[in-house]
This record gives sequence, C-alpha cells and structure tokens, in this order.
Amino acid sequence: ISIHINNHYHSRVYTTGSEVSGQVTITPQTDTRFDTLQIVLLGTSKTRTDAVNIPQTTSHTFLKLIMPIPESSYPIPRRLEAGLKYTLPFTFVIPSTLTLNACSHQVANDSVQEHHTRLPPTIGSWEKDDFAPHMSRVQYVIKARVYVDDATDGSSTKIMEAGEEIKVLPTVPEDAPLSVTKHDDLYVMSKSKTLRKTIISPKTGKVTITAAQPSASMLSPDGQTITSTTVPLHLEFEPISIDARPPKITGISSKVTAVTYFSAGGINHYPNLKDWHRSFGSDGRGSYSSTISVTTGHFGQVKWSRHLTAQARRDSGYGSDSLSSSDTDLPPRPTSKKTKGNLPSPIVHSAQLQVPIQLPVQKRTFVPTFHSCITSRVYVLWLTVTVVSGGNSAHLTLGVPLQIGVSGTDSHPDNTALPPSFEETEQADVDEYLRPRVMSIPTIDFHHNGALPGYTDI
Repeated sequence: ISIHINNHYHSRVYTTGSEVSGQVTITPQTDTRFDTLQIVLLGTSKTRTDAVNIPQTTSHTFLKLIMPIPESSYPIPRRLEAGLKYTLPFTFVIPSTLTLNACSHQVANDSVQEHHTRLPPTIGSWEKDDFAPHMSRVQYVIKARVYVDDATDGSSTKIMEAGEEIKVLPTVPEDAPLSVTKHDDLYVMSKSKTLRKTIISPKTGKVTITAAQPSASMLSPDGQTITSTTVPLHLEFEPISIDARPPKITGISSKVTAVTYFSAGGINHYPNLKDWHRSFGSDGRGSYSSTISVTTGHFGQVKWSRHLTAQARRDSGYGSDSLSSSDTDLPPRPTSKKTKGNLPSPIVHSAQLQVPIQLPVQKRTFVPTFHSCITSRVYVLWLTVTVVSGGNSAHLTLGVPLQIGVSGTDSHPDNTALPPSFEETEQADVDEYLRPRVMSIPTIDFHHNGALPGYTDI
C-alpha cells in the first residue's frame, strides 16, 4: 500500500481548516481476499514515564476521522488480484476542535475540559528542535488499512497497513492572562532586593520589580514567523533616607524555558499552576525543561517619579500621592522623640518599563501553548534586570508566563459574500433603534371657505 498526498512535502505544515487530500494505491503481490478498506486520519499522543521497575507507556487517540468509502468502490468479488492497481481517493479537513469524547476523564473545571478538546500541535517530529523530550509525542498520521473478517467470532483482522505522517499546527487564540499566586512555583512575578552603594556601606533602600504577563506571541500558520511581545515592568524604590537616589537600570537579559508535562494518566487540571509533583505525586508524572536565550529590545530611558507613602499622606493630609520633580517641600514630620536617622522616608520612587521580546524561531521550532489529556506545553520568560546603586550592582530575576498562539488563516477574503454574523445583525438592530428621529407637528392648510378640514385634507 502507498499513500500519496496532493501537494505534500516533508516540511509542509497543516493548520485548522487545511484540506489534506490524495489517493491510496494498493498493488497486491498475491491474490488477497478482504472484507473492508479503511482510510483514516489519526491524532495520537504518547507518553512514557519511568515506573519503579518498568517504563510505562501511554497512548491516547484524541482524533479519528474515517473517510467514507462507497460500496461502488469495492471490487466484486472482494478480492485484490495480484499485479492489478487499486486506487482510492481521500479528503480530510483539519477540524477546529475535538469532540467531547476525546476527553472522558475527570477534570477540575470546564476551562480544563475546553483546553483538552482543542487540537494539540505536532510534538517531536519537526525538522528543528521543538524542546520536546522522548517521553512526550503528538503525531498526526493518515493510515490505509485492509481488513478481513473472521467468520467464527465476527472480529476483523488487519492484513495490510500503510501510514503517512503530517505536521499540524492548529489555530490557537490568545487566552486570558493567568492568575498567578504565591503557590504557583513555576513563576516569579515580583522580586525585591536591598541596595547598598558598596558592600560595607549602609543600606540605601529596597528596590522591587513586578512584572505583568505580556500579550501572546502569535505564530504564523506555517510556524515560520512569530510576532514580538512586550513585558510591562513596574519598578519601585523605597529609600532609607530622603536624599537617597533611585538606582540605575543598566541592562535586561532574557531567556525562555519550554516546559513539557507528561503523565501516564489523565491530567485533571493545569499542571503549570501550583506544584506539579507535590500536588499530584511523582508517580507516573514528569516534566522536562529546555531553555534558550531570546532577544531583548531597547527598553528606553527609565524615568523615576516620586510619590508620598501611604503613611505620609495620612500624616500630612495630602489628597494626592504624587509629587512633581520640582516638589522639594516634604510634609511636616510628626512630633516624636525619634531621631532623624530613625525616621522612615516619606517618599517612594516608581517607574514603568516596557521590555520588547522576540523569540528566535529561526533557531528552534516553537509550538503553541497547549494542555491535553496526558501532555502539556507551557513557556516561562525569564527576565534578569541589572540595577546599579553607587558602585554596587544587583540582579533581580523574574519568571513570567508567556503564551504562544497561532494565527488563523483568512479562508474568506471577501467578507461581503458571507452572511452577517449574529453580532452584526444585533448591532444593526441596535443602531436602527437608536437612530435619531425628527418629530414635528404636521402642517395644516385651512381652506378659504372657513370649513374645518377633513382627515383627507391633513
């Protein structure tokens, strides 16, 4: 059996809505009786975990599309004659979602269920390294099979089979940002450090850097290009004394870690939240991490602004927490027996940074973030910020979630040919209801004869 896919080549990538068509050719060497022919597109995920004595392998078929073969295509009688060539055409379309039967195990909530019914991308079969370990694989294969039925028990025996693997990168939209808490060990959203001008000098203050999750980096449907993203950073410096100046930001370096989770059984919620091994146990579950440096763009000049602390605002009665750069009058100190050195600084310095990030798709294959029943892939973006206070420098490293999605293809370039969507129809009704109307009293022309006008005269 041989399988030919139209316009196919080894590095071709199929995405949501892509058509996969071709023909199966059967050339038997001997006369072969059969009962059924089957052409199927299979999506399978496989994991391998190291058990106590024997490695445990798990396979999960999440997609099975069977090509209908009409009875008229079968030879009569159902015998494949040696030397003859039999050709069967097929056509498949990569679906946008899986059926609910693809995820039949217990899950924590509907959000996990929704992710498990999305198509996962191909894992482990790309030409460039895709950060995947040997313990996790996702494959899409077109298979052609020939079966013969057993007359005694009615079972079917496979007597011939061939397969052709394809690479799939399904459309993945941007999801809402994660709600990261202190219990989520994979991420570090905020970091603080005490600063000194020299190693032996007194403290000048404490700097805190807090990151927010950036917008998703979106792959093109073929995976060859990816959009850049920007990480928002909030910097805060709490000086020990009023005259302490905020530190300088001299550099930011970055790297990204791809984390692949795999399990021998169904994963019931997101493995990247909380502690993967502590929450679920180490038996039958594992993770693999791989890291690569990424390009950090120019983040511009850091402009610090001064604000009153909450305590200083309460003591002074100020209604605003901001001070302009020319504000040098500080709120009066409360009467206290403390000395000047013991008084906390009533101001805090803050700044905002936008750090551009570009992933190196020319060096590695990046697949989208996904969660399936037995394997998942997430990304952590590590940012190391170098701050300098006097002659002493410090490094603060943050780890933020980075989602990678896949843009959809525009299969309908002429949107005017499509029927209006529900939202468009609803908006048209709203616009019609809110359209301004001119209300006026109708003009009545009286006849010269002085008679009252009739209804037809109005």
